[in-house]
Amino acid sequence: MEVRVHEFTKVFLLASKNVGAGLATIGLVGAGIGVGVVFGSLILAVARNPQLTQQLFGYAILGFALTEAVGLLALMMAFLVLFA
Repeated sequence: MEVRVHEFTKVFLLASKNVGAGLATIGLVGAGIGVGVVFGSLILAVARNPQLTQQLFGYAILGFALTEAVGLLALMMAFLVLFA
């Protein structure tokens, strides 16, 4: 009887880790949407005022980096849930 409980616990823990890692990767969807919003806004801003292209591009790269940092944190959390 004890062996069955132990097997069930191992299987349940593995399934819970997989579900948790899958839920943690939802943050990557947000990062992808954020990158699209950043560069879409850059295109609109340059179309409105082409003289500010260099300054706007710098802001866009900063927004891209911050958005990707959030995505990498979500990926790190998924790996921590899965392998820790």
